[in-house]
Amino acid sequence: KTYKQWYQRRVAITAGEYKSYLSSIMIRWMKKSTHNEADAYTSTLDRMKKVYKKYVRPLEEMYRYQEFYSPLLTDSDFDAPPTVMLLGQYSTGKTTFIKYLLETDYPGLRIGPEPTTDKFVAIMHGEQDQIIPGNALVVDQKHPFKVLTRFGNNFLQRFEAAVLKNPVLQGLTLLDTPGVLSGAKQRVNRGYDFTGVVKWFADRVDMIIMLFDAHKLDISDEFQQVITACKGNDTKIRIILNKADRVTNQQLMRVYGALMWSLGKVLNTPEVARVYIGSFWDQPYQNDDNRRLFEAEEEDLFKDVQSVPRGSIVRKLNDLVKRCRIAKTHAYIMAHIKNEMPMFGKEAKMKQIIANIPKIFQQLEKETGIPAGDFPNVEEFQETLKNFDISKLQKLNQGLIDALDKMIGRELPMLMAQVPQDQEVAHEDYIQNVRKRDGGALYGKDVTPFGDGEKIDILSTPIQLKQYEREFECLNPGPDGKVNGTQAKGPMQQSKLPNTTLRRIWNLADLDKDGKLDLLEFAICKQLINMKLDGHDLPVEVPQIWMSPAAE
Repeated sequence: KTYKQWYQRRVAITAGEYKSYLSSIMIRWMKKSTHNEADAYTSTLDRMKKVYKKYVRPLEEMYRYQEFYSPLLTDSDFDAPPTVMLLGQYSTGKTTFIKYLLETDYPGLRIGPEPTTDKFVAIMHGEQDQIIPGNALVVDQKHPFKVLTRFGNNFLQRFEAAVLKNPVLQGLTLLDTPGVLSGAKQRVNRGYDFTGVVKWFADRVDMIIMLFDAHKLDISDEFQQVITACKGNDTKIRIILNKADRVTNQQLMRVYGALMWSLGKVLNTPEVARVYIGSFWDQPYQNDDNRRLFEAEEEDLFKDVQSVPRGSIVRKLNDLVKRCRIAKTHAYIMAHIKNEMPMFGKEAKMKQIIANIPKIFQQLEKETGIPAGDFPNVEEFQETLKNFDISKLQKLNQGLIDALDKMIGRELPMLMAQVPQDQEVAHEDYIQNVRKRDGGALYGKDVTPFGDGEKIDILSTPIQLKQYEREFECLNPGPDGKVNGTQAKGPMQQSKLPNTTLRRIWNLADLDKDGKLDLLEFAICKQLINMKLDGHDLPVEVPQIWMSPAAE
């Protein structure tokens, strides 16, 4: 009452106004006091970060999770765009496939029959074309590559990022890798743990594409080690049988069977891996008999790649759940070892414990009810435990375990409920970014009869319409003097260029975007086809001199 009289005298307001003022203060206070913690999250990724930092990371730090498994996660690990990694022996078309997907070169690209790509190259989006060396890349907090420093300077000299402005890379990162060696080359030391690097990336990327050459199906020892390193990520793996246009129908059937037989021995799983067959580059097919098969396979593959941004959030949530289970199991194991330690003779006791690790795992499985599949590989765990500092062992913190269990039962269902909304937004954003302007084989604005560059020197002479006039008249143009997509499709496909390339040519030639070609547009179309067959790259836009009055 005294405060009320003092406040009224000081600000000269009535009792009713004071009551209204006091009510507004109370409402603001009530909003703060009843603030729902779930409302503090702005997206699924933000919630995942908070859940990890609050419930999972304290458990990992206490029981030294990072010394046995993977490093502790940072915000950049959650924020990193979805990534597609390409693996394969040298000269199987990994770098060419990336160029085909982007429809342009990336900075530092080299293609040849010899092992030209000798680095891990992260191809990402940026406003300016540039190359970022590995040592600079790992200190950039915006990228999740900091922990790669553990592979040493030899690896960092073989790691870089190629940045370029391309709609395909808006929301998607591609990872080009060195060609896997075969034959005598396998005995050459790379200077770093190649298989270890592949495993690190395999655990973090969203899709792994393995390319095989239709003429080289042998799986070398190093490639077998690489495939083995990808185990545990079987759902991410896609297989491409590349350069399939260079064999006949009968040979292709035999090659496909031989590939499946070879993969069956290495993958060692009853499920059949998805294999895409085709020739993923922008040159004419050498054998056009399987054109429809190649086109269907290419469409399926591109849809698969397009779905990566959609499934990225689910993949990250799945990895978080898997990490929670492993961290919980690891805590029980380390706490059990701590309880077994005597006051004296710890070194001798540790050797005994290491030898009895299989029995310890079986005992914990019975006591805690943890499934056998959640326990780590015995040999790898024993090897790591040999070099572990005994003084870092901690007793079981049941409070952290209970908090983690409650989080799994309460927070994760809330995250799963939000995933469908967020992944749909992420997918639509990515598709819209890709469609904003022409660029990349994933460009899906389908207004051409083919379903859905690089700058070159502009030709200095206009198009000679007369040399294309007779062919155009043979197509029986309509009353408007134009041919439709059905009429033009056959003559264009006679070039044996892939549909993706023909689609780009149509988009360039169809100047008024009406889905038809007049004589000038048809001449431009034929000129672009001839240019491509001569080995030139397509221009970004039709040269102005081709549309000049002289051309007409």
